[in-house]
Amino acid sequence: MSGPGSPQQPVTGGEGLAVVVVAARWHEQVMGGLLDGADRGLRAAGVSDVRVVHVPGSFELPVAAAAAAAAGADAVVALGVVIRGGTPHFDYVCQAATAGLTEAALRTGVPVGFGVLTCDTEAQALDRAGLAGSREDKGFEAAQAAVATALALRAFGR
Repeated sequence: MSGPGSPQQPVTGGEGLAVVVVAARWHEQVMGGLLDGADRGLRAAGVSDVRVVHVPGSFELPVAAAAAAAAGADAVVALGVVIRGGTPHFDYVCQAATAGLTEAALRTGVPVGFGVLTCDTEAQALDRAGLAGSREDKGFEAAQAAVATALALRAFGR
């Protein structure tokens, strides 16, 4: 939701939605920015029923997102950071997190806002974390996307 053509007006109308934020613990500074951004995004949307659940890393986000959806969340916001290292581990974790979060959303019908940064460097992650001086605020964007999708699904009786 960033860059040219991205929505300029915050999503509103999320009053009454229950949202779970599942957040990885790796890269504390970046995660702090993502969590703050998600909080701002949810508050801007009018969501007050928010629960934050921490998991070890991005690989564990899908199972937590699926559990949150099964427990009755109207939307889930998944936040994590994976920074490329010198081994293929980066590729495996990114693939597993992306596919797993997609599967969780499709299997449960509960939207999952994708706030997993997959960056080559820590500087790239910091630039997307919504911190002072960051160019992007991916936590805010993921929260807004999750709420917007939950609201859109209401048109189908969800």
